[in-house]
Amino acid sequence: MNRTKSAELFEIAKQIIPGGVNSPVRAYKSVGLNPPFIRSAKGSKIVDADGNEYIDYIGSWGPMILGHACPEVIEEIKKASEEGTSYGAPTEKEIKLAQLICSAVPSIEMVRMVSSGTEAVMSAIRLARGFTGRNKILKFEGCYHGHSDGLLVKAGSGALTTGVPDSAGVPLDYVRNTLTAVYNNCGELEEMFKVSGGELAAVIIEPVAGNMGVVLPDIAFLEAVRKLTREYGALLIFDEVITGFRLAYGGAQGYFNITPDLTVFGKIIGGGMPVGAYGGRKDIMNLISPNGPVYQAGTLSGNPVAMAAGIKTLEILRDNPLIYEDLARKAEQLEAAFIEASEKHGIPLSINRLGSLLSAFFTKEKVSDFKSAMKSDTEIFKKYFAYMLEAGIYIAPSQYEAMFVSRAHSAEDLEETAKAIDGAFGRL
Repeated sequence: MNRTKSAELFEIAKQIIPGGVNSPVRAYKSVGLNPPFIRSAKGSKIVDADGNEYIDYIGSWGPMILGHACPEVIEEIKKASEEGTSYGAPTEKEIKLAQLICSAVPSIEMVRMVSSGTEAVMSAIRLARGFTGRNKILKFEGCYHGHSDGLLVKAGSGALTTGVPDSAGVPLDYVRNTLTAVYNNCGELEEMFKVSGGELAAVIIEPVAGNMGVVLPDIAFLEAVRKLTREYGALLIFDEVITGFRLAYGGAQGYFNITPDLTVFGKIIGGGMPVGAYGGRKDIMNLISPNGPVYQAGTLSGNPVAMAAGIKTLEILRDNPLIYEDLARKAEQLEAAFIEASEKHGIPLSINRLGSLLSAFFTKEKVSDFKSAMKSDTEIFKKYFAYMLEAGIYIAPSQYEAMFVSRAHSAEDLEETAKAIDGAFGRL
């Protein structure tokens, strides 16, 4: 494919935008290529500045569950924007989206809208600290919860040590109160609680990890997290920015039947517009200003255009419950294509899939946590990625991300993708 125009745009962008991009993974550094600059998208397809068309399995990193430019959602965006794009004042649309979220997710009695997943997580953690009067939080290695200072943490040298900053510019004092544990490890978790459980304000977790690639939870592990947080008086925060309304209409918590105290949302609830939200029990949520002492505010929170897009997206998902079965079937077809190609060409591969979330790791080992995910062969991934891009298949430029299937992906799309996978593995 010719991507001359994209290459030109990238050179211009690098002069005025750090790295030429507004989010690091878009720079394609891990795959050693220049990124295609996108001009438009419709349904399952995305078109770059040179006119190349790709079948898209990124879907704006998850929000486009109905496909790009879903006509019903676009119509609502148009209507809302014609009435004004921002008021900085309450609107009926905020109430409607909040009602949809509360009725879909039983653990949510009240919800506060914000503008991003990072903002929602930051606010939920502050709320947990305000509610419990404690400072420490626990997160899991490989789970990403946005780029606020206290969460840019990597594990210390021992299992029970506090974290150390994972980014320049983050003071050590900001992460002193952040503990890090291994995902899916019940034994370590219990030890962590014995040592520090009484100091923990909250445990935050992706119920299905999506930022070290898709890593499925052991149900006993999720149950242990819920049991221990209750026992020690810490709040359980589910980060459902990826899984919310993706795995099921009630999110991962509905899928696994585990009830957190607070939940963070993003992506799908905005129908592709910038959005975030956090919600939970009323006794906790009522501590947020102006009702209580925990401060949080935002000029664009509850933006009417984003609310309109989110309302229509959730209504479509609510009224068409078979969408989830269809999405899972499509992802299962992709999973089968990966397995077939792996066996046919002798390429080591480990597949993790749940519903419409899928990751193919280039390793023989079962991937169940960050350490096993890191055993993937990233050099093989680079070659695979380059072939897929040339074949017109648009996937995340990182071994450690998910493939997202949408309602818009057709049987022909899946067949073409399966052929590309076979071709890529044949070259590997």
